[in-house]
Amino acid sequence: MIINTEILIIFGVFMLLSWLVSNQLKSRFAKYSRMRLRSGLSGREIAEKMLHESGVENVRVISTPGKLTDHYNPLNRTVNLSPEVYNGRSVAAAAVAAHECGHAVQHARAYAFLQMRSALVPVISVSSRYMQWVLLIGILTVETMPGILLAGIIMFAATTLFSFITLPVEFDATNRALAWLTDTGMTVGEEYSNAKDALKWAALTYVVAALASLATLLYYIMIFLGRRN
Repeated sequence: MIINTEILIIFGVFMLLSWLVSNQLKSRFAKYSRMRLRSGLSGREIAEKMLHESGVENVRVISTPGKLTDHYNPLNRTVNLSPEVYNGRSVAAAAVAAHECGHAVQHARAYAFLQMRSALVPVISVSSRYMQWVLLIGILTVETMPGILLAGIIMFAATTLFSFITLPVEFDATNRALAWLTDTGMTVGEEYSNAKDALKWAALTYVVAALASLATLLYYIMIFLGRRN
């Protein structure tokens, strides 16, 4: 019951989709990282400029190790940019830097979905730690102790909800970034189109992850509902 054709198909389809989107994302960012920004500004300078012009003065822009590790940390109010983005003077660096600043602007403006996602973080932290073990034990004992599987499903549902709340957060940050890039003339013509394309593929990774989580959740629910069949 733990592994059957249905679950293998679900995982296979979403693993393939994830791989395709991830490959496209890496390919686009590699391409746009070679396209120098006409303004000549680095990712750090773009980020600092966007924050300042958006009226967000209490956020620092720092460099973080790794590749595609860029993120905004609302706890210490820092925009963390990977070295390639922090020092880069490319279309890709501008797009990523502006996107992460979009999250900082969301935080400053008390964007509802970002607040919801932040509120769920403690729950997700606990759920992620124990969820797989609860689900495994629940599936093994579903006929005799269905409550264990139900508990696992509730925990998994929380992570699925988190994935879907993340979608408007990411899309809104992208929209804020693109609006600022074009309104200020930081990206013009082909630069803007390429920045938009790069961020589109980044957003698709979250869409695939959310759909995969939903499909898996439905599978566990089917096991629970069909336990006596």
